[in-house]
Parts: sequence; C-alpha cells; structure tokens
Amino acid sequence: MHTFYIPVLGLGYSIDTPIKVAKYGISSVASIVDDELIERMRIHYARQRGEDDTPIAKSQPDYRARRITTYLDLMHRMVTEEFENLKSQPFIAGNDIDRYFSLLPKDSVLKIRYEAMLTMSDGAEKDAHAAALREQMVPGSIDVNIMSKVDKMNTDPDGNLLGDIYTDAMAALRGFAMSRLSSSIVLSAGMNPHLYSYLEAFPDFFPDETGNFCKRVILKVSDYRSALIQAKFLAKKGIWVSEFRIESGLNCGGHAFATEGNLLGPVLEEFKNRRAEMFTELLALYGPALESRGIALIHVPHTRISVQGGIGTAAENAFLLKHYGIEATGWGSPFLLVPEVTNVDKATLNELADADSDAYYVSDSSPLGVLFNNFKNSTAEKQRLERIAKGRPGSPCHKRYLVSNTEFTQEPICTASRQYQQLKIKQLQAIDPRPADLQMQIDAVTEKLCLCDGLSTAALIKNHLIKPRENNAVAICPGPNLAWFSGIYSLDEMVGHIYGKIDLLSNHLRPNMFINELNLYVDYLKKDIGRQAAALNDKKAKYFTKFRSNLLEGINYYKKLIPEITNQTVEYRQEMMAQLEAIEERLSHLPALVYIA
Repeated sequence: MHTFYIPVLGLGYSIDTPIKVAKYGISSVASIVDDELIERMRIHYARQRGEDDTPIAKSQPDYRARRITTYLDLMHRMVTEEFENLKSQPFIAGNDIDRYFSLLPKDSVLKIRYEAMLTMSDGAEKDAHAAALREQMVPGSIDVNIMSKVDKMNTDPDGNLLGDIYTDAMAALRGFAMSRLSSSIVLSAGMNPHLYSYLEAFPDFFPDETGNFCKRVILKVSDYRSALIQAKFLAKKGIWVSEFRIESGLNCGGHAFATEGNLLGPVLEEFKNRRAEMFTELLALYGPALESRGIALIHVPHTRISVQGGIGTAAENAFLLKHYGIEATGWGSPFLLVPEVTNVDKATLNELADADSDAYYVSDSSPLGVLFNNFKNSTAEKQRLERIAKGRPGSPCHKRYLVSNTEFTQEPICTASRQYQQLKIKQLQAIDPRPADLQMQIDAVTEKLCLCDGLSTAALIKNHLIKPRENNAVAICPGPNLAWFSGIYSLDEMVGHIYGKIDLLSNHLRPNMFINELNLYVDYLKKDIGRQAAALNDKKAKYFTKFRSNLLEGINYYKKLIPEITNQTVEYRQEMMAQLEAIEERLSHLPALVYIA
C-alpha cells in the first residue's frame, strides 16, 4: 500500500513498531537479536491482553528461539486483530479506517477509489464500492532483522557448548522460521555462509504449491557485486532473494560500512542497468536447485529493489522511485522523532529534537570493530565519560551478544566490558618506554560503548519496564540526516512529509542527500589517511587510491545526473553543482602520498 517502510532501529527502538503501524498498511522491521528484551516485551503485552505471561527461562531447551517465536506470534495476533477491527469500522472521518486511507500517497489507486466512494450518494452502489475497498486493504508486513555475523556460540546451564544451531543468529533465524508470520527476514552486515545455509532447513522459505512464499529473504547490501555474490550462494540452494535493500555506506543509522567509497547514486545506477542481467543469472541457478528438491517453479518470482539511508525530502523520495525504478524507500532515523511509532524515552527524544549537526558523528564506539553512528548527547555517552573520569572505564557485561575478544581470556569477552578495558589499559601502560601516543591508544580502548544494554534501554524506560537497580543509560544511533529534523512529530505529519503533503524541513536549507553522503565519505577518507599516515604500506595506499578514484567517479556521475533532477528548481541544481566542485577541491588537497601506485 505504501512506497516507504520503516527499517530496523537499534535493538529496542522498533521492537514493537509493527504493532503500532502495521494496521495502517505500513511495513516495518524489528530486531530479533536481544531475546531478553523480546521476552520482557512479550510478557508486557501478554499481561495487557490477559494472555499467558509465563516466562520462558534460560534453563529451558532452545529458549532463545522459543522466546522469539512466541513474541512474533503475539505481534501477529495483535496486528491481525487490530487490522480486522479497523477494516470493520464505518467510513467516518476520525476513525482508524479513515486514517488508513488518509495516510496513503495521493496517487494510490486505493486512495483515489476511497475518495471517489466518499462523494457517492448513499445506496447500493456506494455500499458495493465500500465492500470492494475493504477487500483490497492489507496490513503492513511484520519483518525482522538479523545481523548475520552477530553469531556467538552458546552454552547450556552447566557451561557446556551447545551445537551450531544454537548460536545467536541461527537460533534467531529458527525463531522467525517457526513463527506464524508470513513476512520477511532482513539479513544484514555481511554474509554468513553457515547461517545462509540454515535457511534450507525450513520449508517456508521455499515456494508453496501455488508458487508463493510464506517467508521471504531480504538482503541489506551496499553494492552490486556483494549483492550478486550473496544471492548466487542462496540461489544455488533454492533460496530466492525477494528484495535487495540498498543502504548508503555512511549516511545511515546504526553501524556504518564505508566500503571503498562506493557512493549511493552510482550503486543505484548499476542496479538499474544490470537488474535484468542479475535476474537472469540468478534464475539459471534457482530453477535447477528447486528441481533437485522436487519443487516445481510455478511462476517466476519477483525481486524488489529498495533503498535507504539519508533520504530527507519528498522530492528526493520521488526522484529515487522514478529515476532508478526503486519500488520502496526506507525512512528510519526521522521516525525516532515520532513517539507513537518508536521507543525513545522522553529525555532522549527532547535531546534529538533540539540537537544540531555537531551532535551526530561516526564513531569507533561499537565493540564489533565497525563504524557506528553515535549521538554525543546520549546518556550512555555521558555515562561512559563519567566512568573514565572515575577511573573505572568500561561497562558490566550481562547480555554478551557482542563478545569476540580472546586477547586476555580463553572465553571471548566484549571490548566494551570493564574487564577487557582494564586489562588492555594495564597492558598499554606497562610498555617501556611508553609510546608518545599512549593516551590516544587508551582513548581508543575506552571509546567502546555497551550496545547490548544501551540500545534496548529506551524501550524499557518508555514501557515502564526498567527495574530499580537497572542501568538506565540510553545509547542511540541515528543517522546524520536526523540533524535536519527539529521537532517531535505525529505519524500523520511524518508520512505527510514523505509524500509531500507537508514539509517538515521548510525552515532548513538542507543539501541534497547525495551531497550529504559525499561529504561524509570525504571526511571519513581524510580521517583514515590521518590515522594511517605514520604506517602507510602499499596495500593501504592502493586502498586510498581506489577510494579517492571512486569518489571522483561519483562526483562526475552526479554532475551528469543533475540535469535529470527535474523535480527541483534551477537554483537547487546550480547549488548542487557548486557543492560538487567544492568537494572535488577538498579531495585535491588530500596528501599526495596516498596516491602512489
């Protein structure tokens, strides 16, 4: 029904967003990484509904998958019931059924038919049109997200390692696969062959007797090549990718992947130009794989292309859909300012609404060792600095989702943990003679932030589930695009902004999303060069050369693209050209040492 969706937002910010928006036909994505948060949210909603709220304890077999399945089934019941109630309402202004149609884009066929029905005189014809409208209404999809490589091994109550199928990612996949949902799983953060192969174990990922899928696979990707490699791996196993969700490398929320300077515009262009080629190549692998399983290919499956990361205006949204043939756009961070949609505690919400661009930055805070979009005014960031000042850097590690380091211990620990940071700082301070950059090295250690707790705490606070002695520091990871939004909005306002009914940024002069991303990449390259200058080797020099070359190619691409952005003013396009030339000038001033062959 809609041409946008709400992507996953941290561990807890969109954990129950489907319950809030699916009845209006809006699709959204919930993370299924944190089973402890999921269990607490399930019990919370079960008690509200008078359902069984018996806890699924960690001592129970396959507890992680069972927690996820049970919560997803609860969401499915809630959305189904609320949607059916909405569908049965009379067509009266102010009812939820009226809101359902009001939220649709103006060129929606269903909305046009709805508005025509309202003008009809009461009688059999109007009743027939109303009945037909109800039949065509569908709820939004309850999709889920797994970071493929967040996949630690787990143990039984006696400390013995469990089998491979009980790792974090495998259990999460199983939890979704065993649920009653008919929706999609979004696999992000790179390829995990073990996890991808596990999809074969569940019939719902294969077409049924009508050729349709009960459960679909979405790959979040940053470039064409990696998308094709992953999709071919799956196609050979009879698993079809129903959507490629292209995300900007840096102009996004959460973890950021800079790639080699592959800019969003050229990436979209490659998907546009090679879409048919990719489809043919995948189908040649997929068909025989199904036949080997005794499954007939009833009809050729469709693959949707969508994009997310830094979209900020209705004009940008419309251009992406039309020019690149994109079928949907993802709007994530702006929905953090919509209280009826996401779980942001009041204090953090007010900080986000008032923050300027300096508050948003790309950091090395993630224990995963991947760039992380951070917010300087978060209570988790303030707590991190307070702990350093008190001589007790690091965090207690309870959930252990991101443990990976075995530098000092046999069992993996998290680099954001107090245990690791104290051991690492002690090691650095023992170096004799002390390096000149000792404090810089220590700062790099203490920059790591506990995300397992921090990214779920706001959901607990907002739903009044936080316990008296529980850490209430909130980490949040909005994309830099949020700096242009200053306010707290309703669902109707944000959707109206996406479709151009209203303009929430009318008081802000905001560069085009492609320009914003390009500046982020140049800033990243400049910073990376500075860090590597003292120990530059041929491999890194070639990487920098390739990175810079891709940025320059991207600039040339955008210069040719500007005349095609016909839904903007001449002045807007002229300003884009001037900004591109300024960025090109910035690139020319980077150290020449980087460009050796």
